[in-house]
Amino acid sequence: MLEKLVESAKVKFKSSLKYVFIFLFIFLSLSLIRNIIKISQAGKRIEEENRKVSKLEEENTELKKEIGEVSSEDYIEKELRDKLGLTKEGETIMVLPDESVIKSLAPKPEKEEETLPDPNWKRWLKLFL
Repeated sequence: MLEKLVESAKVKFKSSLKYVFIFLFIFLSLSLIRNIIKISQAGKRIEEENRKVSKLEEENTELKKEIGEVSSEDYIEKELRDKLGLTKEGETIMVLPDESVIKSLAPKPEKEEETLPDPNWKRWLKLFL
């Protein structure tokens, strides 16, 4: 009888051990799937950040180019002339009035009346008379 009890305990232990292994397999599978999803999302974030970095590098390059242009002698001279009205020695500044003042001072064009040329019969008549 003791042998039967021991044998039934072994059977119960083996069947419960199966369930434990099945539970562990399911738990580990779900954990693996969750980690795979996290890794793929991290990869997408890395790609997006790499795109942002390349865009910022391009913008940085453009800004460096613009700084080079702004710090050049020609640009500084142009800004001094245009915004401050400064000139080099020996140059003369001509300040023109606004466009509306120029138009009001300009002579008005005479309006010519548009007339049609005389018909041919009138020209012939004038020729012979």
